[in-house]
Amino acid sequence: MTDETKTTTPEGAYPNDLPVVPLREAVVFPKLVVPLGVGREKSVAAINAAMAEERHLIVLVAQRDAEIDDVQPEQIYNVGTVAEIVRLLRIPDGSAQIIVQGAQRVKITGYQPESRFFRVTFEPITEELGDPVEREAQLRNVKALFERYVDNGGSILPELAMTAKNTDDPAHFSDLVASSPDLTLEQRQHLLETRNVIERLRFLGVFLAKQNEILELKQKIQSEVQQTLDKTQREYILREQMKAIQKELGDDDQGSEVRELREKIEAAGMPDPVKEKALKELGRLEKIPQASPETGVIRTYVDWLVSLPWKVAANDDWDIAQAAKILDEDHYGLPKIKDRILEYMAVRKLAPGLRAPILSFVGPPGVGKTSLGKSIARAMGRKFIRMSLGGIRDEAEIRGHRRTYVGALPGRILQNMKTAGEINPVFMLDEIDKVGADFRGDPSSALLEVLDPEQNNAFSDHYLEVPYDLSKVIFITTANVEDTIIPPLRDRMEIIRLPGYTEDEKMHIAEGFLLPKQLKQHGLEEGKLVVGHETLRKLVREYTREAGVRNLEREIGTINRKVARTIAEGKAATVEVKPEDLDKYLGPERFEYGLAEKEDQVGAATGVSVSEHGGDVLTVEATIMDQGSKLEEFVLTGQIQKVMEESAIAALSYVRAHYAELGVPKGFFKDHAMHIHVPAGAIPKDGPSAGVTMATAIVSALTGRKVRKDVAMTGEITLRGLVLPIGGVKEKLLAAHRAGIKVFLMPKKNKKDLVDVPQEVIDTVDIRLMETIDEVLKNALLPGPNVTPAQIEAARPSIAPSSAPAH
Repeated sequence: MTDETKTTTPEGAYPNDLPVVPLREAVVFPKLVVPLGVGREKSVAAINAAMAEERHLIVLVAQRDAEIDDVQPEQIYNVGTVAEIVRLLRIPDGSAQIIVQGAQRVKITGYQPESRFFRVTFEPITEELGDPVEREAQLRNVKALFERYVDNGGSILPELAMTAKNTDDPAHFSDLVASSPDLTLEQRQHLLETRNVIERLRFLGVFLAKQNEILELKQKIQSEVQQTLDKTQREYILREQMKAIQKELGDDDQGSEVRELREKIEAAGMPDPVKEKALKELGRLEKIPQASPETGVIRTYVDWLVSLPWKVAANDDWDIAQAAKILDEDHYGLPKIKDRILEYMAVRKLAPGLRAPILSFVGPPGVGKTSLGKSIARAMGRKFIRMSLGGIRDEAEIRGHRRTYVGALPGRILQNMKTAGEINPVFMLDEIDKVGADFRGDPSSALLEVLDPEQNNAFSDHYLEVPYDLSKVIFITTANVEDTIIPPLRDRMEIIRLPGYTEDEKMHIAEGFLLPKQLKQHGLEEGKLVVGHETLRKLVREYTREAGVRNLEREIGTINRKVARTIAEGKAATVEVKPEDLDKYLGPERFEYGLAEKEDQVGAATGVSVSEHGGDVLTVEATIMDQGSKLEEFVLTGQIQKVMEESAIAALSYVRAHYAELGVPKGFFKDHAMHIHVPAGAIPKDGPSAGVTMATAIVSALTGRKVRKDVAMTGEITLRGLVLPIGGVKEKLLAAHRAGIKVFLMPKKNKKDLVDVPQEVIDTVDIRLMETIDEVLKNALLPGPNVTPAQIEAARPSIAPSSAPAH
């Protein structure tokens, strides 16, 4: 390391060109002594060139972008300062430390060709002093502002502040103030380039006034903060003294509470990351004052962490035979669901690491979906948790609220896990098809993580913000229809359908489950009420018509109430309810058991439908009218929706295309209109499966051949007369069976769906598989005389135009 020092020489004439050193984030003003660090190769070469000259002069100028290392002339400002190198200190790594004194503002006029460094030509800038009176006024104003700036703690070196205070040279004073670090590079460069001293003083006056406001406001804020800190520190000291006194008296409430929470955390069996989070929050609770509002928030959070089950689990050492017995005790039938649960239990015994299934029971109301979940939990010896999702629209119901909200809590998933007290309960999410969505979020999307076996082992609640393992929970969802469940959620569940019960199954359920249950609930001992087999059958046929047994249980409950009153009043000791007595207990029959139509009719065919309430039979009516009635060529009524309307049009088009085969005169449809009606008119109907039913009704109306009353049919029709497959075969066959249908016509391609149909229905109903509409017509229409449409018109009572329905 070498040190070269030179005594400052007085200012004189300057050479025509000098080396230049670009500066980063620095501006050197005349007469100011400034230390600089020089490290770039070109800059060191320029310093060496200057030191080789007699006066050691160099041009110092700021570069526009401090990030650029290899700077070019266009990236350098064109106004700088000629300075003299007063001292040079060379560093072994090749860099240098210099002390320079500014001498003269200069404007760069050109760059000389030089490969090792920049050498520039320049011209000195002469200062304009301006009006003496205004200059003096500006100087006094800026001096006063500068003194306030220094007193307020402005960023300026003390020696510069003292020099500025003692100088009366306005140009030198403005340069001293301009060296303040609070000025940006652009502001300092602007002051260097400004010739007029008064303009420089005016600029500095505005700058210092603004800085004084900022510094005084800063001091005010610091004073207020200090006062608050002093008060808080005083309260802290007093509380610490109070804690010490309470500890001496053995009355340390917060300390004992923290110790109790710490013991619970250790005993909870949390995973290490969760335990670390709980202990961190507990540490915060110890440090903050007891009266702080944050205390309650932290305490509630830690309470939730320790109250959730992390390791406690129900025993999985199952007796499969005993579990099967429990399932049979609680529910009659339902072999698919029982087999699925027993298979899971068997495999779990052999492979303890098996993931819990996520099942979805889909079926009409009253078939026992919810009670089946309870039975599964009892068979497995696990806790049963039920959470109703019907009407939920807020995602926070699933995931909870973040702790920043007042009164925040975890979502209902973890709330129910806390209630269960074990990590592997049977968790039923009821009515999942009725989840809504609005501006608060989509709960169905939040359930994607809960019901995904790949994700629910680290379920994250917004409140707890720690992973929680739901993979050992057996989730069961229930729904009436699966169409309203979003596809990604439906894809995560194993759907098991419960279509409804046959008449014999309802009889078994009523005798084995519903009647004993109602007797017990109404305090009737065995033998007090006798309900015979035929009485129950009539009750099932004529007082209920449903896929499940909810209304059946309600009617049995009504009988029990009336009998209980009779016995309580002492009018009888025992009561036997016979079939003919149902009128007295329940009123007249609500439904007519038997065929949908009491007799074979022209233009009326029996179809079947499926809704969320199960299957049902319906009648499709067709009639022919004279065009004089001012009706359209083709009229559809009965709240028929778009798909069903198109099926009706397809059926009519097929019939019109085959008019000759059916014996319809050519041109008949020009003078006649067709009206199709599907009761009941208040219920919307849709779907393609009524196509063959409508075609049969139309052909019957045109040919006068009656439709068999004991035949029901379903199937989609094409323009070529093909019968295409449809859905809901099991539900439709159950509905036909309930209605007393003897012959059921269905598409041949639906033969595979008969596997799910109860044997009782297959044995009772004559199921015929159809491929074309011609086969349907042969099986559904009775043979009759070859009656022409004209004869039908003559035999039918004329319809007056005034009685035609409005369209």
